[in-house]
Amino acid sequence: MTTDQSVIRTGGRRDPERSRWPAVTAVALGTFLLVTAEQLPIGLLTAVGSALSVSEGTAGLMVTVPSLIAAVAAPLVPVLVGGMDRRLLLLGLMGLMTLANVASAMAPGFAVLVASRVLVGVAIGGFWAIASGLAVRLVAPANVPRATAIIFGGVGAANVFGVPLGTLLGEFSGWRVAFATLSGLALVVLLALLAVLPPLAASQPVRPRLLAGQFRNPGVRVGILATFLIVTGHFSAYTFVSPVLQKLSGIDERLVGPLLFGFGVAGMVGNFVAGAALARRPHRTVLVIAVTLAAAMPLYLLLGRGVIGGAVLLIAWGLAFGGVSVGLQTWMIKVAPQAVEAASSLWVAVFNLSIGLGALVGGVIVDSLTLQAVLWLGGACALAAALAVWSARADENLR
Repeated sequence: MTTDQSVIRTGGRRDPERSRWPAVTAVALGTFLLVTAEQLPIGLLTAVGSALSVSEGTAGLMVTVPSLIAAVAAPLVPVLVGGMDRRLLLLGLMGLMTLANVASAMAPGFAVLVASRVLVGVAIGGFWAIASGLAVRLVAPANVPRATAIIFGGVGAANVFGVPLGTLLGEFSGWRVAFATLSGLALVVLLALLAVLPPLAASQPVRPRLLAGQFRNPGVRVGILATFLIVTGHFSAYTFVSPVLQKLSGIDERLVGPLLFGFGVAGMVGNFVAGAALARRPHRTVLVIAVTLAAAMPLYLLLGRGVIGGAVLLIAWGLAFGGVSVGLQTWMIKVAPQAVEAASSLWVAVFNLSIGLGALVGGVIVDSLTLQAVLWLGGACALAAALAVWSARADENLR
């Protein structure tokens, strides 16, 4: 998206006439629903596997497939739709999410269920690629970090409330009811977007050349590299946070759930704290996030050997990682002000790929080395990201 694309056409002016906070809230509800839909099957693997006669490992494809599809769809959807009004695109993608979850709820077999999850992946990648940079089109420049934090607050809320509540619903009413409920909620979000989202004309379509051209921008390269390192490192360690808490910190298994809830709440707090700090010092804020992550994970080996130390470090980890999405998305907006949509779609693709890669690499390390090794890897990746971020300190767009 070029500078002209970041304009809601108001007599040629570059800024919106007024901040559209209802639209920001509706988009945040969309991100909440999308992340809930992506991760909900984690809590339903056993039920789905038993009902459709597949192993839990095979049932895990319900999570893997949409993540990989989302990584491909993020840069591809903006290219394929050309100059389509982004309002219509978001409405169409939410409609696709509604239909996909209907198909999931009614799937007669596992093959149909996985096919429906492919559609979920398309909706996730396309919606997130557009929504992640939408704040610049909905609010005044001074409010962009706050609006971006609200949009990404939907991600944290999904982890804290959406997935647990959806899993609970599935346990009491059946996994098909859980997917049907997601479909109903998607329809509600679709109607909300229809009511409050203004026209978002794309004056210049995203082309493959524009996407490729982003890698000539040093700020974009650093943002993509930092995203890859931080997200890969985080998920290589966080995927195994339960055994870390139990085996290294000596925390009772019954306390793991509440502590992970605390991690999610801390992440939501970190999201909004980072959003406020980014308005003043974007470069320093992202650097602090990376440095905190680089310290928090390896410190488990020194200070996390007890219940209190393990719990405190987990909350610090959650606070820092909660600012990653809003921090790095704001970074991309700042360093590519004339191509926000193109840069954001690349960022979303790398983010989703890094989730899967981190979990995969972490599993290999835990099986072949030790549990402690994934904490060292997570810290090392975050430290490398901090060094990359520090190297961009002279970028005028980040001051």
